[in-house]
Amino acid sequence: MTMTNKKWAVKRITVNLAAQEAEKLEKYCEETGRPATDIIRELIRGLPVGNQTKSLNPTNNTGNHTSNHTSEFLN
Repeated sequence: MTMTNKKWAVKRITVNLAAQEAEKLEKYCEETGRPATDIIRELIRGLPVGNQTKSLNPTNNTGNHTSNHTSEFLN
């Protein structure tokens, strides 16, 4: 019987962070002992979709959507 390695289907992305954002993520990872990949996946899983998006993500003055999810987990 052969064992198969069940790995996730992977889509690699690159995220550009401001220095302050990167430092905050690194500090959080050090404090929790968790890798950044796990933290980012957790944040993405918590994003609202569908009807939730309209009520939870108001637009700011520039018309860009804002989200409180990052600050919620990384503060």
